[in-house]
Amino acid sequence: MTTISHADITPERSSSETAEKQKILNRLRRLEGQVRGLHKMVEEERPCQDILTLLAGIKSALNASGDAIFEGYIERCQQEERPIPIAELLKVARLLR
Repeated sequence: MTTISHADITPERSSSETAEKQKILNRLRRLEGQVRGLHKMVEEERPCQDILTLLAGIKSALNASGDAIFEGYIERCQQEERPIPIAELLKVARLLR
């Protein structure tokens, strides 16, 4: 009986794709830490200015992460030589707003 491994059914990723994925995962881990910090600040009733400053940083980091994920999506489609219909691009771009 032949055993099929995960590697047999999963397309290989280039080292640049793997590195990009790792960068995004690292960003998301930092965001998780920032959100936990925000939660703690609210619990401790820290000054509003401090809370709002951290919140602004989280929003900015989340937007940057979304941009990186979107760029990766477009690059993967180009590498696969699969044209992305304009309607699909607009739909995804609207989701990021």
